[in-house]
Amino acid sequence: MNMSDPMFDRLESFLADGPFLRAAIAAGEIETVFQPQYALPADILVGAEALARWQHPERGEIGAQTLFALAAEEGVTAELSRHVALSAFEQFRSWPQHLRLSVNVTPEEVESEDFASRFLVEIAEAGIDPARLTAEITEEVLLGDLPHAATSLGRLQQAGMRTALDDFGAGFCNFRYLKMLPLNYLKLDRLMVDGIVEDERDLAVLRGIVAMANALGLDVIAEGIEREGQRALVSAEGCNTYQGFLKAAPMSGRRFLALANA
Repeated sequence: MNMSDPMFDRLESFLADGPFLRAAIAAGEIETVFQPQYALPADILVGAEALARWQHPERGEIGAQTLFALAAEEGVTAELSRHVALSAFEQFRSWPQHLRLSVNVTPEEVESEDFASRFLVEIAEAGIDPARLTAEITEEVLLGDLPHAATSLGRLQQAGMRTALDDFGAGFCNFRYLKMLPLNYLKLDRLMVDGIVEDERDLAVLRGIVAMANALGLDVIAEGIEREGQRALVSAEGCNTYQGFLKAAPMSGRRFLALANA
């Protein structure tokens, strides 16, 4: 984390109050929200990513990025991730059948011995078709036991799920490892699209990454799309799907269901 980032100051303030996130999870205070995802170029709603949000009584709304940073400090990232996933599964059952759900899976979960088996059991118990689900992992997985991660993700794919490497471009971007994991999607971090309208070099980097992903048989999802110019360029360069505040911010399950049925 960038120590000059305002989020770091906020995180330090939270940590000064002592650990409290585990209790908030147990009390059901962490809400699961959904950010819509749209297919390009037609802007068709195709699904949503499940995210965590906490409406803290004193500090206001705390988003997913800060929550998971806090969870990492308290050692409860897997608990937070599982809480969000199970809540999302419950709500997903009422969605139209053509929509997909993406859930985030932490490196700790992926590296656990029973992850794939447990995750698939939870999906079955929720009465959900795995073929409508995507499991998203971050680049941190590449720093751990890569063969085990590949085996776990492969088991999810064999059950019908799809897999995505999330936040690509926010970390070390080791392209060599992409071919070592069974993936369906590459999700570009907002850092990869921030400057593509103003800077030809940023656009050239995006173009190269999309071409590489396509050569590996991966669809590309662009995150953090906030301006029409960004949406137009990622579409022109071959990104398949996007999400971002341009189209929709993360919203409650009730609001998303209304959007899906509109």
